[in-house]
Amino acid sequence: MARMTCNFISYVLKRAVDITVIIPTTTIPESLVNDPKQKPTHVIEEKYPVLYLLHGYGNNHATWAGYSRIELYAEENNMAVVMLSAENKAYNNVSQEDHYYDFLSDELPEFIAAMFPVSTRKEDTYIAGLSMGGYGTLVHGLTHPERFQAIGSFSGAVSMLNGKEGAYDVMNIIKHLLETKQSFPHMYIACGKEDFLYDANVQLTKYLKNNDVPVTVDFVEGYTHEWRFWDMEVERFLDWLDRSDHYAGQKRKV
Repeated sequence: MARMTCNFISYVLKRAVDITVIIPTTTIPESLVNDPKQKPTHVIEEKYPVLYLLHGYGNNHATWAGYSRIELYAEENNMAVVMLSAENKAYNNVSQEDHYYDFLSDELPEFIAAMFPVSTRKEDTYIAGLSMGGYGTLVHGLTHPERFQAIGSFSGAVSMLNGKEGAYDVMNIIKHLLETKQSFPHMYIACGKEDFLYDANVQLTKYLKNNDVPVTVDFVEGYTHEWRFWDMEVERFLDWLDRSDHYAGQKRKV
């Protein structure tokens, strides 16, 4: 597994930014059983599907890799993972130089596609996140259903900015998709039943189901707003994905 921290100048944010990118590579167990004179067991045969994984309030690009086993899950599933820092800006455009919505929506995917072996097909592109990142996932995934095959919100702050910013209001975006009869990406919504955001997630999923929007729900007893839950759910989300890429069905032993 290659885990890279990359620093580059953002033309949208007008400053240097840090991201963490995970790319599957040959593992030590694979190298030990391989003839050193031959090509390694695992090589990049096709571009990888990619998951944009969003952090929560107070976190940054390194937090998912620090608290969860996302590196293991990515390698097992032959998937690239991209993690960015969005400060506490909710992945929105909040000031003249804090255009995090535009950065995530436009500049970051362009940079990743140019620099790393990842697919740009909608069928191979996913977005997920926790808490504030769950909110950001819903905003970006539902605003651009043509870009994402599936989205995952874990303990999502789904009511964030409701009634304050129309363009970034999750319910407004959902209502627009329904009114214009657009297709939704595949949706996965999870929350611990002891989480302070549980009721808001229940209300959201009820609204989706009442409007015949398919959604997979995982509400789990015994969990609050915590990393044990998010680590479990990101693995479940990756296993839940209905993939069609070159590596689909080839879960690796790591």
